[in-house]
Amino acid sequence: MPDLYEPPFAVTPRVLDLVVRISEEIGRRGLSQERALTPALRRGNRLRSIQASLAIENNSLSLEQVTAVVAGKRVLGPPQEIQEVRNAFAAYEAMEGWQPGQEKHLLAAHRLMMQGLTNDAGRWRRGAVGIAQGAQVVHMAPPAGRVPGLMKDLLGWLKRTDVHPLVAGCVFHYELEFIHPFSDGNGRMGRLWQTLILSRWKPLLAWLPVESVIRDRQVDYYAALAAADKAGASTVFIEFLLAALLEALLGVPGTDQVTDPVSDQVKALLKVLGNRTLSGMECMKKLGLAHRPTFRQNYLQPALRAGLVERTLPDKPNSRLQKYRRALPRSSQA
Repeated sequence: MPDLYEPPFAVTPRVLDLVVRISEEIGRRGLSQERALTPALRRGNRLRSIQASLAIENNSLSLEQVTAVVAGKRVLGPPQEIQEVRNAFAAYEAMEGWQPGQEKHLLAAHRLMMQGLTNDAGRWRRGAVGIAQGAQVVHMAPPAGRVPGLMKDLLGWLKRTDVHPLVAGCVFHYELEFIHPFSDGNGRMGRLWQTLILSRWKPLLAWLPVESVIRDRQVDYYAALAAADKAGASTVFIEFLLAALLEALLGVPGTDQVTDPVSDQVKALLKVLGNRTLSGMECMKKLGLAHRPTFRQNYLQPALRAGLVERTLPDKPNSRLQKYRRALPRSSQA
């Protein structure tokens, strides 16, 4: 009997920590309960997911325009981009009827996502494909002839694995991007299928707009993919996506439908930090704060506890040289 395929990755202490934090956050916000999100909030999050996922692929339509397209209203915009929105909405709406490990369901999803946009919607690619940044090819996908077998192996692993769904979703997302089984639409399919995998663990995660966080961290998203390629394992990509999932959860209201004010303040701190490394005083200045205890209690400490911000001197938390940065994978961490 041939050896069964096992994607290369490691469950690091950071991965375990993020899985625990995400699970705790789901419980704290009541997102395991069927009525945790109102219909209006579900629809709003779904539209945010669609707009962000397509924006990553250079679709220029705003959230307001996407909302109007889905509502059947007339929108002035490129016809292809309008079709992309209609397709993506149809695919996300059909998600409940699919099983993550079924090849026919993955192909059906691609058919919905790419109908009218590519001639081979719903079929594996038949030609070579590479990913370029400018004039440089940064990833050359496996030959087309290997795609059916590679996808069969990957889907087989997904069906039998006992890896936590949070991790399995990240692994599958990366592996699909690496194989690049379709001539077009691989990015949006990877994000859709990860959402499907998460929804089979916690149904309400079908409505988590993690795509919005990925869009805002697009440079880091591609850097994590490149770092995983270089390492020959998806570990760094798993860490990035789990951090993005946690950040998305922090922006979702709990069962009382009131947005946690701390999460808004944490998001403000993350925006201020961006890709920079700043001292506490520099963060306060950019946030317009003058009261240090308020900054530490409402901004810094929650961000540190959530694993979204890290110290540059973790062993010396009170050092006068202490600075802070976003705790997201960078290409230099490969």
